[in-house]
Amino acid sequence: MRKKFKTNSAIRRFIMTIVFLAAAALVTSACGGESAGSDGGKLTITATTGMITDVVRNIGGDYVEVSGLMGAGIDPHLYKASQGDVKKLDDADIIFYNGLHLEGKMGEMFEALEKRKPTVAVSSYLKEEQLHAAPDQGSGAHDPHIWFNVKLWISAAEVIRDTLAEKDAAHADYYKEQAAAYIKELEELDRYAKEQIALIPEESRILVTAHDAFGYFGEAYGLTVTGLQGMNTMSEYGSKDVSKLRDYLVENKIKAVFIESSVPKKSIESVIEGARQLGHEVVIGGELFSDAMGDEGTEEGTYIGMVKHNVDTIVAALK
Repeated sequence: MRKKFKTNSAIRRFIMTIVFLAAAALVTSACGGESAGSDGGKLTITATTGMITDVVRNIGGDYVEVSGLMGAGIDPHLYKASQGDVKKLDDADIIFYNGLHLEGKMGEMFEALEKRKPTVAVSSYLKEEQLHAAPDQGSGAHDPHIWFNVKLWISAAEVIRDTLAEKDAAHADYYKEQAAAYIKELEELDRYAKEQIALIPEESRILVTAHDAFGYFGEAYGLTVTGLQGMNTMSEYGSKDVSKLRDYLVENKIKAVFIESSVPKKSIESVIEGARQLGHEVVIGGELFSDAMGDEGTEEGTYIGMVKHNVDTIVAALK
C-alpha cells in the first residue's frame, strides 16, 4: 500500500508540473506581445502589386513577412489568381490590394475574404475629388493608377501603417516610426519629380505611352499625357485608335514615345510605323514601368526606384 501511495503522488506531481508549465507558457505568450501573426510570430501579409508589396516591407520591417502576387512585367488588369495565390491569400493575416478595379478579375475574391480577415484597399483614404474618372471603365469608375502621383501614394502608406498598427498593437509605435521615415523619402521623391520634369521645355512636355496609365503623373508634374489604349488594358485598340494617335504625333511634332514593361510594345510600334509612312520620324524614348515594377533586387524593383527611373527616362528623351 505504501508503494502504491508513492506512485500516485509522483503522478500527481508530474501532472501539476505539466499544468504549471502550460499556464506559464500561456502567460508568457500573452504578455510578450511579440506579434499578432497567425503563427505567433511575424504578421503574414499578402499584397497584390509590387508597388504595394514594397510599401508594406518598408513600413512593416522586422515584424512582417510579405509576399506579392504580381511580379515584374505582370499586368494587374488581366491577372488571374493561381491556386498558389489563393493559398497565400488564405494563409495571410492581412491582405492589401490597390482597389479602384485595378485587380478587376479578383474583386469577388476580395469581397469573400474581407468577411474573414482584414482585406484592405490602399486607395481607401482617398476622396472623390482626388480621383480621376475612367470613362472607358463604366459610369462612376475611377483611374486606378494612383501610385503615379507620389502625394496620393503617401495616402496608401498611411492606410498600410494604420492597418498594421491596429492588427499588431504591440508594435504600433514601430510601424508609425517606420512610416514617418518612409513618407519623408516619398516627399523627397515628389520634389525630385517636379524639379526634373521642369527641366523639359514646356512645349515638349507631352508623354505618349502604350496605355493611359500616367494621368495622375501628368497632372502632378505638368505633362500632357495620352495613350493608345484606355486606362484598362482589357480594352482593345483598333485601327482608328492607331490612326488618331499617329496623327497626333505628326501634328504636334512629337519625336519620342514610350513603351511599357507590362504592355506588349507592338501596339506602340504600329503607331510609330504609321507616322513614318507620313514622313514623320518618331523614336522609342525608353521603357517605362507602369502597372508593374522592375525585377526584384534592382533599383527599379522598388517603388522609389521605379518612379525615379520613369522620371529620368522621360526627361532624357524629351529634354
